Amino acid sequence: MQTHKKVGSKSASGWVEKQERSNTLAIRFIVWVALTLGRRVARLFLYPICLYFLLFAGEARTASRKYLRKVLGREPRASDGFRHVHTFASTILDRVFLLNGRFDKFDVHTHVDAAAQAMIASQRGCILLGAHLGSFEITRAFADEARARTVNVVMYEENARKLNSVLKAINPGQGQHIIGLGKVDSMLRVQQALQRGEFIGILADRGLEHDGAGVTCDFLGEPAKFPSGPLRMAYMLKSPVLLMAGVYRGGNRYDLYFEGLVDMGNPQGAPRSELIRQVQQRYVDLVEHYCRDAPYNWFNFYDFWKP
Repeated sequence: MQTHKKVGSKSASGWVEKQERSNTLAIRFIVWVALTLGRRVARLFLYPICLYFLLFAGEARTASRKYLRKVLGREPRASDGFRHVHTFASTILDRVFLLNGRFDKFDVHTHVDAAAQAMIASQRGCILLGAHLGSFEITRAFADEARARTVNVVMYEENARKLNSVLKAINPGQGQHIIGLGKVDSMLRVQQALQRGEFIGILADRGLEHDGAGVTCDFLGEPAKFPSGPLRMAYMLKSPVLLMAGVYRGGNRYDLYFEGLVDMGNPQGAPRSELIRQVQQRYVDLVEHYCRDAPYNWFNFYDFWKP
């Protein structure tokens, strides 16, 4: 849905196109710096970028303070806010190298629990529920490279369009498997990928479910609504569901975690609504666990608990 102020549509679309071209040029400049001068030099650019963000992104800064207050259990200092934004910027920069196949630059440690190992070993297609926590890209790279399993990223169509634009700016030759929601064939494409034994990656802590179809869970001591769509889709397609988290530890170190949540092909007789509620809370509990373990890795820079 588009909204229009008292300007012609041509002017509005021209402004949008100009903004997108500017963003693409900025991305290409950062990519050039990273790939030409190296990761260490490129990381120096993060300091002024993060400072600018902290000074001028007021709403994001307020949201960051609210989250840090909850997860740290104290009033956050200015250094906490900077570290939060710098951690986010670091994972974004690392995406440049990951999308260009430079896995050698990272020290990656994987942790797979017994339930997740069994699901992966079965060679069945699996739904991977992630969050805006750490790096999804390094998780996808691990699945693609180490496990030889294709990861299809599922997201809303507008976000898919924006991501495709960014990916083309970073590496035009990098093949991506993105399934945009909201199309007639979206669910069919997900089902076909699962039948081929592929992974379906979904960031399940943010949605557009304005119709109230989410599940309210306790998160960091306060109720928050999480979208139930990913789990309802898993239930309908009878898919195993894993939690995935790529936690950034600083420097070039990442810890990847895979934990089994539920096998929707074997729900053990629980009613649909109750099963989804239970699994949703377990997912949220695990996200909270990793937030407390690595508090600066949570990247939802808006009031997450706002009704």
